Amino acid sequence: MIFQAILLGIIEGLTEFLPISSTGHLIVAEKMIGYKDTAELFTVVIQVGAIFAVLWHYREQLIKITLGLFKRDESSLRFWMNWIIATIPVGILGVLLSNRLSDLASLPVIASALLIGGVLILLIEKYHKPPVNNGEPKLEKLTPTQSFKVGCYQTLSLIPGMSRSGATIMGGVMSGLDRVTATAFSFYMSIPVLLLAGSYKMIKEGDKISTVTGGSSAIIAGTITTFIVSLMAINWLLKYVSNHSFKIFAYYRIVFGLLIFLAIAIA
Repeated sequence: MIFQAILLGIIEGLTEFLPISSTGHLIVAEKMIGYKDTAELFTVVIQVGAIFAVLWHYREQLIKITLGLFKRDESSLRFWMNWIIATIPVGILGVLLSNRLSDLASLPVIASALLIGGVLILLIEKYHKPPVNNGEPKLEKLTPTQSFKVGCYQTLSLIPGMSRSGATIMGGVMSGLDRVTATAFSFYMSIPVLLLAGSYKMIKEGDKISTVTGGSSAIIAGTITTFIVSLMAINWLLKYVSNHSFKIFAYYRIVFGLLIFLAIAIA
């Protein structure tokens, strides 16, 4: 049981910040190994590990902008405003659709979302050339309009298989950001979204933890594993996007989606 939780934690850590859908991968993996995830508790809660990975990676910047907020530093105030603006759309829509989202967690929906998302990434890469940036993210140049647009794109991630990081990164590119800045902002955006999702799930379904395979021990093991693997994935992706496009992820999504449809047809 704990081994299964660790395996799922590795999958979550590897896929949460890559534009290939962590939720889609977890649901498929759970079905393959026969893991019982009551009300998707395990899937949602272990994302807390990914949150702490982002907090640790950006700890110095987060401390700086938080202290700057109290000092009324203009750049810190602007960043916090953009951060809040980008979170509002998915927060509102997530609450309104909370009782219906679990109905979408099916293999056909995941496979379709993977395929559609993969094709969209290829189209964006072909017809939209973002500004070149081989250095640090330029978050100070974000505008409220760009932040709101990226926040609207993030609502697509409510569909299992679409990918939160994929929607926000490509949405950022479509909104005029370079790949490095779009990726970094996507990481920051994950903090309130995943934290709120995990907290809401625990409040609403926390009494069902014992019915999840392995119970609380499995969730703790999965969360710790997610944290460690997520840290490695964040570091790798930030280096990768400074010199590469996202086409490889698009091809992966398409192949994975087709394999799921093939498995459905054979079963």
